Amino acid sequence: MTEEFKKADLVFGNLEGAVGSPKDSLANGNASPVFDIDSSDLKLAKKAGFHVLTIENNHSYDLGIKGKDQTVKSVFSQQISPVSLQNSPRFFTIGNQVISLIALNLVPDRRGLKTQLPSLELEQKLSLARTLSNLVIVSVHWGTEWLSWPNQNQREAADWLTRNGADVVIGSHPHVVQEPELVNGKPVYFSLGNHLFDQKYADSKSGLMAELILKNGQWICSGLRTHTRTSSFFPEVVTGEPVPVFRIPNRNSLLQSNGFEFKPVQFDSPEDNRVILKAFKNGKPAWKSNPMKLITITNAKLDGKQDFLFALENHYSNLDKEISLRPYVYFADEGGLVARWRGSAFSWPMLDARINPENPKELIVLHRGDSFIHPDKSNTKTRRATYIWNGFGFTGIKDSVVN
Repeated sequence: MTEEFKKADLVFGNLEGAVGSPKDSLANGNASPVFDIDSSDLKLAKKAGFHVLTIENNHSYDLGIKGKDQTVKSVFSQQISPVSLQNSPRFFTIGNQVISLIALNLVPDRRGLKTQLPSLELEQKLSLARTLSNLVIVSVHWGTEWLSWPNQNQREAADWLTRNGADVVIGSHPHVVQEPELVNGKPVYFSLGNHLFDQKYADSKSGLMAELILKNGQWICSGLRTHTRTSSFFPEVVTGEPVPVFRIPNRNSLLQSNGFEFKPVQFDSPEDNRVILKAFKNGKPAWKSNPMKLITITNAKLDGKQDFLFALENHYSNLDKEISLRPYVYFADEGGLVARWRGSAFSWPMLDARINPENPKELIVLHRGDSFIHPDKSNTKTRRATYIWNGFGFTGIKDSVVN
């Protein structure tokens, strides 16, 4: 596939397994195989032309947390970007376009864990990706092995993902191709089948490569079919078998405030989730922000007139002695980003905060059920409260509602 991959600006795939020795495999009550990877083999992925490898699947923790951490480091050492749920979204700039990629796993791994949907954490990741990129791609491990059509859980997850910000969803795990469809107007490749995998079943020899091309302001979403001969493990492109073609509009504008447009610059470290906002004015670079531990960010006319940026960031505070969500208000001017307000978490520890779409002066906050005086993360209750910007901070304007 090297020649095929050379034609693309960005090539990514799902790496199913963990780098390390099989002796480090986690004990498991079932007969699930251990996919241990020799780190030296990853140079072949680089040689083949992969730029990005997602590492969210039911085998990512075959060798425990240590194995997954080693996988991240080994992939990165080959100048390939590893993408996990923890470091998502990752941003990739191609020309003047920003592509974001989020990876998640909906199949129980060797620890018996998986991402649960709906997910507030994932909703925030999708929001950040959509704000700062022209195209949001979600790589998801899901479905039933050997089933040639999407099951009900896949369909429900595809509906949730596309309603919450995903532009394209690309799936893996069934090991057979499940044909792509439009869900809420967004292309969903339910399963690409196998690309390179040493399975011998006839159905496992067919694969699909999703292909996304930007042309005339539209993303043309199609693909290439592959087949691996019985005597080989190397896929070959199959001609004459068409793939459905979908077209979705490109989002031309990203986050803007006071005449500045912002593009994300990702830290070149798989363990560092910080993002630098690069500001442009009239198409020309103006300045860069300091590295930010962004969870979400949005433009907001908090006083009804001026443009502010309201952000949620992860920071440590002496108030609750933990790293948690902290609200920030910024103002963008010719000198850069100016922090107008930094809070701990309003009246109670918080889970999320959003500008009221019907009144940009109001902020609706989802709080945890505990308090700063008696912190208790095991408290599953939540409370909602509404605040308004007073020029120096936020004032509560409605009694909180406890759920």
